[in-house]
Amino acid sequence: MIIGALHEKNNAEKRILLSLETVKKLSKEKLTILVAKGYGLNSNISDQELVDSGVTIETEENILKKSDVILKISLEEGEIEVLKNGANIVLNSFDKKNLEILKKLKGKNINIFSLDFLPRITRAQSMDILSSQANLAGYRSVIDSSYEFNKAVPMMMTAAGTVTPAKFFIIGAGVAGLQAIATAKRLGGVVSATDVRLASKEQVESLGGKFVFVEDMENLETAGGYAKEASEDFKKKQEELLKETVKKQDIIICTALIPGKKAPRIITEEMVLSMKPGSIICDLAAAQGGNSAFSEPDKIVEKNGIKIIGYTNFASRISETASNLLAKNIYNFIDLIYDKENKTIKIDKEDEIIKSVLMNGEQ
Repeated sequence: MIIGALHEKNNAEKRILLSLETVKKLSKEKLTILVAKGYGLNSNISDQELVDSGVTIETEENILKKSDVILKISLEEGEIEVLKNGANIVLNSFDKKNLEILKKLKGKNINIFSLDFLPRITRAQSMDILSSQANLAGYRSVIDSSYEFNKAVPMMMTAAGTVTPAKFFIIGAGVAGLQAIATAKRLGGVVSATDVRLASKEQVESLGGKFVFVEDMENLETAGGYAKEASEDFKKKQEELLKETVKKQDIIICTALIPGKKAPRIITEEMVLSMKPGSIICDLAAAQGGNSAFSEPDKIVEKNGIKIIGYTNFASRISETASNLLAKNIYNFIDLIYDKENKTIKIDKEDEIIKSVLMNGEQ
């Protein structure tokens, strides 16, 4: 069986889905692994290191034509034309609304597995790309914000006087938000956080953060552990609380997302402009519409001396670490669908994981 991995067409995407460790594991299973020239360079892996680990360097066209399994962050429409019938594509993410691609898949009997739809169950944790990458995004958001912040972050006692610590406010205490809290605390910041899920209070406080919440708040958590949309009454109460909280902060990290919907607008124009010049807002939801006013995808916007960071792929900004984690997630998924006895892909459509991630022309 042949596994192929291709470059991403998006130049801003630096991550890859293979590591030297996972290549060696796949090679031990007698799998042939094809990659394009220069595949690992953005993650500091040379072609020679890949070859020494068991990879064969091929042209992208041959990889598409020969491979039984294709690994990619995202799929380009033109790539489907070259794929052989019956191929399998394992992706980081896929847009279910892309009906043209789904029609072509059905015509060529091609399976797409999009791991961003993994269910939140114990068996799927080792394949959970959203968590592994959100963790890194939370970390990197604090690093990028601290870089743009032109003051010291920790308290410093000097002969010339005391430097007060930076105040961080984290909006959303999911995987990214909790890592942002932990990173900001390690840097010496004073950290507070908010979330619509009551269960997050204990998690925030366990990391040394102060939990900011609306009195008599409703629990806005789905059965799957994600946030759900708030009522209008809750939104009004939250806005009043945030108005008072935001203007006192130095750095705000926004991580609030609702699966399948536009990101909730939490920081209004009025709130942004109430902050001190030199303050930073880092919006991890910029690609989904943004949690903050003035946020623009892949830009740093400055308003009244306040910087709003809108990078859309924080994990890619630390591509080597991100790629290593992604590669482990991908390897664990391949291990689920690979029939070692018959050396082929075996798809159990009754498996809860497979049912969740398998895209097809009937979606």
